[in-house]
Amino acid sequence: MQETLTKSTSTRTRRTRLAALVLALTTTGVAVSGFAIGESKVDLNKPRPSIVQNLSPDVQRALNNASDLSTAFRAVSESLLPSVVAIENRVDVAKTVSKSNGSTQPSADPFAHGNPFKGTPFEDFFSDKFDWNAFPMPHGKLAPRQLPKRMPSSGIGSGVVIDESGIILTNNHVVEGGGKVVVRTADGTKYEATAVWTDPSTDIAVVKIEGATDLVAAPLGDSDQMGIGDWVLALGQPFGLDSTVTAGIISAKNRGIRITDRENFLQTDAAINPGNSGGPLVNLKGEVIGINTAIHSRSGGNEGIGFAVPSNMARWVASQLIDNGKVQRAYLGVGIQPATHELAKQMNVKPNSGVVVTDVFPDTPAAEVGLESGDVIVKFDGQPVRKPLELQLLVERCEVGKKFPVEIVRNGKTIELSYTATSRPDEFGSLQASSSASQSDSPSATVSDWGVEVADVNSSIANQLGVQEDSGVVVTSVMDGSAAAEAGLEPGIVIKQVDRQAVDSVAELKQKLAEADDDVLLLVRTKNGSQFIVMTKS
Repeated sequence: MQETLTKSTSTRTRRTRLAALVLALTTTGVAVSGFAIGESKVDLNKPRPSIVQNLSPDVQRALNNASDLSTAFRAVSESLLPSVVAIENRVDVAKTVSKSNGSTQPSADPFAHGNPFKGTPFEDFFSDKFDWNAFPMPHGKLAPRQLPKRMPSSGIGSGVVIDESGIILTNNHVVEGGGKVVVRTADGTKYEATAVWTDPSTDIAVVKIEGATDLVAAPLGDSDQMGIGDWVLALGQPFGLDSTVTAGIISAKNRGIRITDRENFLQTDAAINPGNSGGPLVNLKGEVIGINTAIHSRSGGNEGIGFAVPSNMARWVASQLIDNGKVQRAYLGVGIQPATHELAKQMNVKPNSGVVVTDVFPDTPAAEVGLESGDVIVKFDGQPVRKPLELQLLVERCEVGKKFPVEIVRNGKTIELSYTATSRPDEFGSLQASSSASQSDSPSATVSDWGVEVADVNSSIANQLGVQEDSGVVVTSVMDGSAAAEAGLEPGIVIKQVDRQAVDSVAELKQKLAEADDDVLLLVRTKNGSQFIVMTKS
């Protein structure tokens, strides 16, 4: 009993000491805490000197310049954001019916039929090969197999007000599809578009709304005055987020990325994301100098490579859409290519100082004015021409019915022609040759010095390539590493001229190549039309 009592007393003693220690620690903690909070008052509103005051004058000037730039960004953003609108394109896309119960409810799995952005302005940002079904439904279950039905859906893009009467500039791909177009202005009010005009060739569209008051129109600037390295801001509604502004520079001009027929894009590293399409790209004067259109991305989001339609092109297109409901373009009716260094030498012109005429299509203004294959167009309406795109843009903006001077170089001589601008017919297009015309039933012959095997053009090949049966010889084989291979000759290409002289048979080709110098000028017809190439003997 005594032993038991001693153990109990000893236990109680240890517990009492432990409790006292805990109490002491707790009390101390409270005291310490009370001291930190009660005795030391932290005043976060107390003025403190700026850390930059002790920096060198050069650093302070640099910081002041950066602050000035920040102020400019803020001022431009505040002045332009009221002009930016969200555009909703409500189109019919697939709604689903559960195969298991026949329900007409939309599928709970947005990935059940692949790309969930199919049919919206965001479709092109995501690959159709992406495995959307790799994403499980909540709780790890996938939706049952679905059957497609039709239901209204929508995509969100951006636009910019360019006239207080309700005229809005945006992209064609934002409003295409024939759906109901709804515009949400900066104050949150929604308006259904009363008119939509589009020009797929430039990816520009104009939307008209009525009944809106106090709209703020953004000024359109001169995109030609923008240079590489100039600051720009991109405004829009990326991913449906309102009133977003990003900053960057003009990275390049006159970009072609093969997404439209008429391309003269400004490239920028200002962040452009899905939903930015149709929004303005602006300079630090607060002027719209581009319409955000596309991005180059492997992830679907911004990677620092964005493209905008220049404001000068957008203005010209928009004016025609508003006035005529469509864009009227003048045309020449020729095939052209750049005057590269090799071609310029053969054509007796300076490199990159003109464009070479490869084809003159019958019954076109070019045929009427007297242009010939091999002519080099160096000036149009007094303006120097250096690239095919420059000539195309100059010609198509000509006033129909008006005469324009065309300066060419033909066989080393300068000639001036007079072109009467003619509206381009809707059915006019470049001739395309089939790449399947790589085989010939005609006897072939090898020109060993140049590494090419050719055959006479027969009726079958002539039909496929759209050439006369006695016009040229067709390439049937090219030796690796030969002069022909280096020049870009391939099976299926038709050689029409050698050094500006027509070739009608294999025998004529062999004779002319045997007489030629080390460099020979060929006019060939490919699946994309005619072009000149220079073949250099190995």
